[in-house]
Amino acid sequence: MLRRNHTATDQRFIIKDWRPAYTGLAESGELARRVEAALKELEDCTACPRNCHVNRLADERKACYTGRHAIVASVFPHFGEEDCLRGRRGSGTIFFSMCNLRCVFCQNWDISQQRAGREYDADALADHMLELQRVGCHNINFVTPEHVAPQVVEALGAAIPRGLELPVVYNTSAYDALSSLQLMEGLVDIYMPDFKFWEPDTAKRLAKAKDYPERAREAIKEMHRQVGPLRFGPDGVARRGVLVRHLVMPGQTEEAAAIFRWLAEEVSPDTFVNIMPQYRPAHHVGEKDRRGGRRHAAVDRTPQRAEFEQAYQAARDAGLWRFDERAARSL
Repeated sequence: MLRRNHTATDQRFIIKDWRPAYTGLAESGELARRVEAALKELEDCTACPRNCHVNRLADERKACYTGRHAIVASVFPHFGEEDCLRGRRGSGTIFFSMCNLRCVFCQNWDISQQRAGREYDADALADHMLELQRVGCHNINFVTPEHVAPQVVEALGAAIPRGLELPVVYNTSAYDALSSLQLMEGLVDIYMPDFKFWEPDTAKRLAKAKDYPERAREAIKEMHRQVGPLRFGPDGVARRGVLVRHLVMPGQTEEAAAIFRWLAEEVSPDTFVNIMPQYRPAHHVGEKDRRGGRRHAAVDRTPQRAEFEQAYQAARDAGLWRFDERAARSL
């Protein structure tokens, strides 16, 4: 039996008089300084842990195949996010193409690993933010922004003086550079990182990023330092804080347990966690290798119900208690 999630009624996690984190940045001149620093990061690109050192201001491209401007796959009110983000009017999502990870199981590989959509400059991104606000979305949700963090800062620099008033959600794999996250301080209200793998060898095999676990730990600690545990408005919609996602994968219950212990001990036992059950083999998983066998056979199945239950139990045993209720109800 799952322990009841008391987040909705616990007054410690309610913000009654919420204002955007970025309120006042434009008037102080700090917003312009952030934009300048973000563009500087593009000049010798270290915007993510790939550290390509190309001049993206000159439209040079490397690991993420993205140059001067972000590539946007879609913009729309999203009703498939966590309840506390989508509310009644949807989360205003802006999906970026060309992820900086290479997850072999990616269910959105047609966006993340291919050039889907078109390039948007800062003013065009600002236009879309303000339109999502106009139609009533609860927040602006940047999806897979790790490699375009500087362009996100630049676009916020254009949208905030024009009247943006919604919470900003940074929806990331957690393969982020600390320098980029530090540019986001005071601009982002809600960080929503994944924590995918604990073991470097697993991250190398499944995402071509052996340093992912270390970078994710650094990133999530920095996110928590900036905004703290997830808090809500009186309407139950998230306003500020960190929400961590973990996708339950076959055969990785020990890695999940290590992640949950770290979150509880090194971040906070009040960390809000979405333990997600929707893994399915996709992209390169199950393809034939040169010998006729299945590629990535260890993850070529959906998780068993017992594995999902073990993940939840490991999280509770670690001391975590704030869970996404929609996922919990699927048990």
